[in-house]
Amino acid sequence: MSQPSAEQPSAEGVLLQSLQNGVLTLTMNRPDSLNSANDALLGALLEAVQSAGTRPEVRVVVLTGAGRGFCAGADLSLMGTVDSAPNPTRFSEHLEQTFNPVVRAIRGLSKPFISAVNGVAAGAGASLALIGDVRLWSEAGSAVQVFSNIGLIPDSGATWTLPRLVGYHRAFELMAFAEKVGAHDALRLGLCEQVYPAESFAAQVQTYAERLAARPAAALALTKQALQAAMSSTLQDALLTEAHLQDAAGLSWEHREGVEAFRQRRPADFLNEKV
Repeated sequence: MSQPSAEQPSAEGVLLQSLQNGVLTLTMNRPDSLNSANDALLGALLEAVQSAGTRPEVRVVVLTGAGRGFCAGADLSLMGTVDSAPNPTRFSEHLEQTFNPVVRAIRGLSKPFISAVNGVAAGAGASLALIGDVRLWSEAGSAVQVFSNIGLIPDSGATWTLPRLVGYHRAFELMAFAEKVGAHDALRLGLCEQVYPAESFAAQVQTYAERLAARPAAALALTKQALQAAMSSTLQDALLTEAHLQDAAGLSWEHREGVEAFRQRRPADFLNEKV
């Protein structure tokens, strides 16, 4: 595993990166605005996620926020209404240039991605809080689909993720009333997998992520592929996909190591490939 590294800033410090024991932590770093996302932050985040997919030393990616916010969504101070300028940028163009590529990169990442919600997640920030493979929340975390308060619809993947988690009707209610959800309600609703005390949140997230990093990387990548395909397929299609991907998994050194460890009654070592 890699050794701890100092936090490295990118894009003028709006995103901090720290690699420790195979866990790449990306910290959105605009705390004065609750980490509201401007073009620089989203560009840096996209680049970091894409880069993580090519770095063998990175086994898990964690996204969190600096200060008391996770992400307050789009930086509205930089946005006008669609008729506020002679040649305004359409919302569709803005989304395709900013949030949507980030969401696609996260969902397409072959490595586990953890959304570590340390504080408020609002608007598109709430979308980022839901998009991870695993969602870990601080007791100080909260999420709100705030879009209807400014006469917009949820975006950045929220209409895809939220109803899959809580059902159509509850998703509509949360969106229509811009209802704020606290950490323990999020756990009850299935919006997160774990809730940790605020004072130990970073350490608990790191511990969880390192546990995940010690699991078989190739098998998890194939598992993600199978799960995402199954979300829009029939049972028959899922069975065929599983069989195809199981062939690939069965040829890996991880499979050989797992079987050998089982036979020897020892923990499997998925971090060091056996020659």
